[in-house]
Amino acid sequence: MTYLPYGKAAGGSWPVEITPALAGWTYSGLRVADLDGAPVSFSTGEEEMLVLPLSGSCTVTCGGERFELTGRASVFAGPSDFAYIPISTDVTVEGSGRIAFPSTRATRRLAPRYVPASEVPVEIRGAGQASRQVNNFCAPGVFECDKLVAVEVLTPGGNWSSYPPHKHDTPNEGEAVLEEIYYFEVADGGLGYQRVYSSERGQIDTLAEVSSGDVVLVPYGYHGPSMAAPGYDLYYLNVLAGPADERSMAFCDDPRHAWIRSSWDGQAIDARLPFGRTS
Repeated sequence: MTYLPYGKAAGGSWPVEITPALAGWTYSGLRVADLDGAPVSFSTGEEEMLVLPLSGSCTVTCGGERFELTGRASVFAGPSDFAYIPISTDVTVEGSGRIAFPSTRATRRLAPRYVPASEVPVEIRGAGQASRQVNNFCAPGVFECDKLVAVEVLTPGGNWSSYPPHKHDTPNEGEAVLEEIYYFEVADGGLGYQRVYSSERGQIDTLAEVSSGDVVLVPYGYHGPSMAAPGYDLYYLNVLAGPADERSMAFCDDPRHAWIRSSWDGQAIDARLPFGRTS
């Protein structure tokens, strides 16, 4: 199953708990907690992990460090500060709001770290109705991890992102093999759509209507477009990891639709972007 509506992947106190075992793959994971002031404690075990406020704020205590995460009102209010938690670490998180914990199995133990929101690079991609914003908070070359890659994508209502459709499932010079999670939030209780379809790697056929808290898993295949319904801004958190020693987000466009990129030449960027801040 590649589409998991909110609550379908609940585990224990986690409203969302995507483990490699549940997904049927090796690396990528995601947990989401709705904090109400009570502490949540756990050990990272063999996973490196991020603590990312989607809404609200929290305090993270781990490995002798204490990080105060200011957070944000919502995912549409701009990037958030975040913390990195290494493998084999006991963690306690307390606060109020919805907190995401992107993760992956890893072997190299790095130091716990804190990154303020002001240091998160914000990128605008595409143009016209394919304009979208990418918060590259844990992209390769931006933030060091052993295996984990994570970015946030925000798409104004009526626009398309993850477009043209692309894949990360074949090892070659221009493409990385990655297991990918899409976690969605939609403004104002709205809806969006996510497409995943077959590549040479295998058969897959998903067209899911998504709302806040829903998850789509991409073990292989072309993914995109992500469609924001008119009137409803769409957010998704991408969590990616794979077997390569060097982290990469390299992809291959579906050759039938790659021409779309050239169509953006001369088109204006959607004036509704960026969300939250301009630097």
